Amino acid sequence: MPASGTLRLPPRIHFGFGVRAQLPRVIAEHGIRVFAVVDPMLASSPEFLAVLDGLDRSGLTVEVHTDVLPELPVDSLTASGAAAAAFAPDVVLGYGGGSALDAAKLVALLVAHSGVLSDYYGENRVPGPVLPIVAVPTTAGTGSEVTPVAVVSDPAQTMKIGISSPYLVPAAALVDPELTLGAPPSVTAFSGIDALVHGLESFTAADLPLDWSGDLPVFTGHNLFADRLALDAIRAIAPNLASAVADGGDRDAREQVALGSLLAGMSFGPSGTHLSHALQYPIGALTKTPHGLGTGLMIPYVLQACVPVIPEKLAAIDAAMGGTETDTRIAAQDAVDRVADLCRTIGIPGSLAELGIERDQLPHIAELALRSKRLVDISPIGSDPALLLAILEAAYAGDRAMLAAPVR
Repeated sequence: MPASGTLRLPPRIHFGFGVRAQLPRVIAEHGIRVFAVVDPMLASSPEFLAVLDGLDRSGLTVEVHTDVLPELPVDSLTASGAAAAAFAPDVVLGYGGGSALDAAKLVALLVAHSGVLSDYYGENRVPGPVLPIVAVPTTAGTGSEVTPVAVVSDPAQTMKIGISSPYLVPAAALVDPELTLGAPPSVTAFSGIDALVHGLESFTAADLPLDWSGDLPVFTGHNLFADRLALDAIRAIAPNLASAVADGGDRDAREQVALGSLLAGMSFGPSGTHLSHALQYPIGALTKTPHGLGTGLMIPYVLQACVPVIPEKLAAIDAAMGGTETDTRIAAQDAVDRVADLCRTIGIPGSLAELGIERDQLPHIAELALRSKRLVDISPIGSDPALLLAILEAAYAGDRAMLAAPVR
């Protein structure tokens, strides 16, 4: 267990069925003019209309903005920022899945500091506080309601780009599992497995040397707070995700997956994620597939490569998932097998070939993944190009046995 830790979280977090009723009070703490960035599929839902009614009855002035495009093309966010600046809000409300919450963060950034989003690509490039953000997730997956990062698609970069800063942590997060009831099985599966990956990669993050006398990186690697949160996230998600996928109305399963997603976000917000995410960015750009599908596909192969290097951590994950093996190496392999079995059960593809990736694209994917420095630096097994290519070759073939021996 590491001896130091970092947490950067919203000052207020509410979790539970019905907590969205607190929304008028929470927002009013920051002002009366509200720019609401809302998933267009949810803007006419009974739940959101009830939220709007509550805000109106509380004397708040709300501008609803639904121009939230999948994968958040950077040009669309520039337009959203301009619309928000014209409204001159006191606070930004994000309501929806990860794209809506990330869009809300970036709108709050653009209103506060103007410029273009490319000015802020990377870590610690936001110069100061942004507008207060109140985040209400309607899917259990990204954890964006409690994290310091937002991700955009930039055609000029051929892959997704992260903007990371402690200033992007929302002022408040209201996580109401009732808002996730009835989400389609594919949405539940892809978002839920991404939440599990957040917990898995946070717990297996590398120990990074930190200079406590200087500016800290946004993601500080393995730390004692993240460890505890990550394991609790895994305990909540792993035994309940398949049930939530199979039955969208299963309140107990939805509650546990939503809680696990929140805990995983609280965990990886300070620690960071690593290779599954770094590899997904180019894979997602090439195949136009959902983020959670890609991270879920890659995580068994990334963890398989980790078995020879961090068996103790994987054994702890195995125990969190219900394993009872006492031999560390056996338990480590059992953890990877359990993750792979869950991915298979909820319909995550087993190989890159199933997504239409060609084998001759693998070296380019590895090269692009290495550009995500904030991710590959946190890898517990390094980030040598040969290592990434070995993981990709196994994922292309759908054969984890290709990684049974140490790969570095």
